[in-house]
Amino acid sequence: MSRRPMLSACVALGASALLAVTAVVPAAAQGGEAAPMPAADTMIYPNYGGEVDCEAGTFNGSPYSGNLKSIEAPDPQTVVFTFCNPNVAFLSQIAFGALQIDDAQTLIDHGADGSILEMANGTGPYKLAEWDRGNRITFTANDAYWGEKPLTPNLEFRWSDQAAQRLVELQAGTVDGIDNPGTADFAAIEADSNLAIHPREGLNTFYLGMNNTYPPFDNVKVRQALARGIDRDRIVANFYPPGSSVASHFTPCAIPFGCDGEPVPSFDLEAAKALLAEAGYPDGFETKLQYRAAVRGYLPDPPTIAQEIATQLENNLGITVTIEEQESGTFLDNNSAGTLDGIFLLGWGADYPDASNFLDYHFGPATGKKFGEGHEEIIAAVKSGGQSSADAERSLAYAEANRLIAEKVPAVVIAHGGSATAFKADVAGAHSSPLGNEQFSVMKAGDRDTLAWMQNAEPLSFYCADETDGETLRACEQVKESLYAYVTGGTATEPALATGCSANEDLTVWTCTLREGVTFHDGSTFDASDVIVSFAAQWDAASPLHKGRSGAFEYWPSLIGGGFLNPPAE
Repeated sequence: MSRRPMLSACVALGASALLAVTAVVPAAAQGGEAAPMPAADTMIYPNYGGEVDCEAGTFNGSPYSGNLKSIEAPDPQTVVFTFCNPNVAFLSQIAFGALQIDDAQTLIDHGADGSILEMANGTGPYKLAEWDRGNRITFTANDAYWGEKPLTPNLEFRWSDQAAQRLVELQAGTVDGIDNPGTADFAAIEADSNLAIHPREGLNTFYLGMNNTYPPFDNVKVRQALARGIDRDRIVANFYPPGSSVASHFTPCAIPFGCDGEPVPSFDLEAAKALLAEAGYPDGFETKLQYRAAVRGYLPDPPTIAQEIATQLENNLGITVTIEEQESGTFLDNNSAGTLDGIFLLGWGADYPDASNFLDYHFGPATGKKFGEGHEEIIAAVKSGGQSSADAERSLAYAEANRLIAEKVPAVVIAHGGSATAFKADVAGAHSSPLGNEQFSVMKAGDRDTLAWMQNAEPLSFYCADETDGETLRACEQVKESLYAYVTGGTATEPALATGCSANEDLTVWTCTLREGVTFHDGSTFDASDVIVSFAAQWDAASPLHKGRSGAFEYWPSLIGGGFLNPPAE
């Protein structure tokens, strides 16, 4: 039984708004005027300050770059999403971990003060038992889970950024599975009958980023010189595991529309030197190379590859490079804030199998400051590809986007990295996911009552609406769920907290029917109010609930939102 009433009001706080359960947060207590009460059987967000004006691109008199127009709950088991333009990839988007559904009351009680980061009141197959920071996270089975119960009653997460250490732990039997074996470890694992390796398709991209607000990267010829002056084939051949490939486009070719249009330029040292001379740097320049040590499928050995790129730039183009390693969370926050002032190593793993996932996040209308000032031509092409319902139109738009990325060079694409997971041979149901979202509830750890998993880094929080880190998202996905889910070990979607979502003819209205009988870990009943509060906290930048670890909520603009309500001033 729910411990709270049905969401019934929106409380207006000047220019901001907070969806609240009136019995818990009355308007008078907030010092503001209550917004008009929605009908008892209907809730619509936003329900203050007017509607989104799709044609004008405004909300409440302020600019609005998003595609989402409203979220409506005509009853406790139905949620309707209305968009300004067609949303082709809706089901894949809502399956992603950043759009997991939190209990509305938990978010209200713990969102504004930041305590939501340390807790997890989800609906998933496991419950968070303890987070011993710096050491391990333990989970226990959710006995009230609506779906199939976990096959192993306890789960433990540990971490090490050293591939050799992860393999030693697996061989010693102190863990049951590991992520991203080192390039040189594949053969050893394959030769050990006590272990099993599970290759992961390289649906990712490793790139060398530059912020065009910092000289000399404000000069397109410098960026073009770097794109031609790095021997990408050498990097992949020497430092990447089996299944990896040199990137020809920013999006992997296995993803529809990913490789439409011309590829990026290949290695051409003479052309690179000529471009650098034309830019006014015939003898090179000095720069930083910034990175984080966290191993990812797109970057299997960060320090070694950082040194290789630095060496190539110095030897090939006379560029003096100072390597600077940053703590993982700090590095991601600096990238989001646009304060990485040198070249930087980063990448992207597919969240869902659509070109919009790669291109919208990095080059779309709400990309932020990652690469400095956005390129209007690229933004227009990416936006057109994401909002076209016809395949032919999408292909033309993404071909144009790829051409412009090769020309403008906001980033130098280098590799699509193959990777794998490895487990003890007796772990039934062991698998790898091309999306990096392995589901441990389907695994049985032999005759043991705990499955111990070792990944590359410690999660950053348990509020994944405001996270982009894969290690963090994987932890969240064991305890929280979205309306849809990706099939285990694959990229197709299937219903989860929704029993189904259907669209109108032009794909601008999606109606989701929610699963009945689902409870959160604290016993609260799941219903439409949880969906609206969870999404509104991300969508409305002026909401008191729009707080997380960094407050950037980077995924929202590239998923169903397309932009924030009440976006913060620059």
